[in-house]
Amino acid sequence: MGSLRKIIAVQVAAAVSGLAILSLLAAAPASADIYKYVDKRGTIHLTNLPISPHVNYVLVYREKRVLFNIKAADITKYDQMITQTAKKYDIDPALIKAVIKTESNFNHRAVSPKGARGLMQLMPSTAYALQVPDSFHPESNVEGGVKYLHYLMELFRNDLSLALAAYNAGENAVIKHRGIPPYRETQNYVQRVLSHYHQFRNH
Repeated sequence: MGSLRKIIAVQVAAAVSGLAILSLLAAAPASADIYKYVDKRGTIHLTNLPISPHVNYVLVYREKRVLFNIKAADITKYDQMITQTAKKYDIDPALIKAVIKTESNFNHRAVSPKGARGLMQLMPSTAYALQVPDSFHPESNVEGGVKYLHYLMELFRNDLSLALAAYNAGENAVIKHRGIPPYRETQNYVQRVLSHYHQFRNH
């Protein structure tokens, strides 16, 4: 998986060098909440990462999670595909279903406010690094998402909470904070996935 890590690192580095504002993404939560503050010169700044203790931030936009209504059949329609992919990468199929439930609610056409796509919500740069040609194609998306999850489990020595946090906020954020980053969205994400994981394992 060393080559995968290198490919992902190159993709992230290229994106950051091309657009300076994206330097926040490696350490930022996936939340799209937007805060503003006005500096001493009267300049208005917008950020999704209010980290300075000396700034008076004002929340100007809160991201709303939209989950599509699903039928009972939607929860099981991908079971065979999930089971096959789980065996290939030695990942519990219940965990894969839990990630899909949390990420897209089993909607293979889902698109997040940040542009993540498909069942396991792959960002375009991540999909490219994982050689996923079409993130809306269920099999390709799950193959890429599980491959990435497997890589994160190896990177964080099978610490599930850290792997999930990295799936949400990026591996660099987890490494930087030496644990689950102090981001509300990421912390809630880990708890949601673990809750769904427990439910699917007991069914």
